[in-house]
Amino acid sequence: MEKSTKVDVPVSLLDLPESTLDLILKCLSPIDLCTMSKVCVFLKGKCQSDEFWENHIKQKWGRVIGDAVYKEWKWHIAIAKDGVLLKNQHTNQTGSMGSFSGVWPNLFLASYLEDFKVLNGKKSNNFMMSLYFSLETGSFWFPAQVYKGLMIHNALVNYDSQSNTFQARYQNGGWRCLGKNIEWDMVRAPSVDTLPYLVHLSHSLDTLKPDDHIEIQWRPNTQSPYDWWYAVIGHLDSCNQSCCQCEYNDTLIVEFRQYPEISNMRRIKLCRKKNEEQGDRIGGYYGGIRKLQNHNEIQTWKNLFTLQFQTACD
Repeated sequence: MEKSTKVDVPVSLLDLPESTLDLILKCLSPIDLCTMSKVCVFLKGKCQSDEFWENHIKQKWGRVIGDAVYKEWKWHIAIAKDGVLLKNQHTNQTGSMGSFSGVWPNLFLASYLEDFKVLNGKKSNNFMMSLYFSLETGSFWFPAQVYKGLMIHNALVNYDSQSNTFQARYQNGGWRCLGKNIEWDMVRAPSVDTLPYLVHLSHSLDTLKPDDHIEIQWRPNTQSPYDWWYAVIGHLDSCNQSCCQCEYNDTLIVEFRQYPEISNMRRIKLCRKKNEEQGDRIGGYYGGIRKLQNHNEIQTWKNLFTLQFQTACD
């Protein structure tokens, strides 16, 4: 009798337990996920699912995008599914919604999608995947904050993959260019949910004390959006620092230490009981205060302060 030969049947990727398959897919790069999605219908559905793309978004974009970006992307997805973009009178020949000149066409949108065709058809069903590639290709201008000197502008930002930098625009009498070739460490996710034209309601006014690091809203006039300025809480002129009682006083001293001692802008007085805009046409208008408690945020400002001081001395 002839010996029976045992033939090893090759194991398919699809024969693996689902948990093992998911573990493998989580290790794939975005490009590899796209390649794997072309193997079969089952893997296409798997590789395009939100759970894998959410990880890639957090890894690359987590520092510069916040909840506002996901909220804006939901709006774009909803509009694409409703087919509004295809019949909207503001849609231009390039397939974008409006432009950066003139009035923003959709006031409820705080973002800008240059090419809505990325959401045509079934692409609008893949929330995280479509968001990833819209960010990666630079077609999605998303809300973020950009450091400029010792202030922060609320802006719309898009990514340039060739230079691995950003460009930004901010709204002040039209959507003006704030800068190009902006490095990653000069962009951050919005720190609060407050819109740029509204006063941020502060929750730390009663606890602020000298040497606390803060960000404070400021604008030159009541028609402009607020920027955020870095400052430090100072002592009252009458303070005996050996037994300081400044934190119990209704008057709050805010110091902008980037200005010389003799400058009128160096120290300002605010009423800590007023959670509203304070100021005048001469010195500008101050809004809400955000107390900084994160070491990395404070260190970023200290580094920028040192850099500005060195530049001024050169």
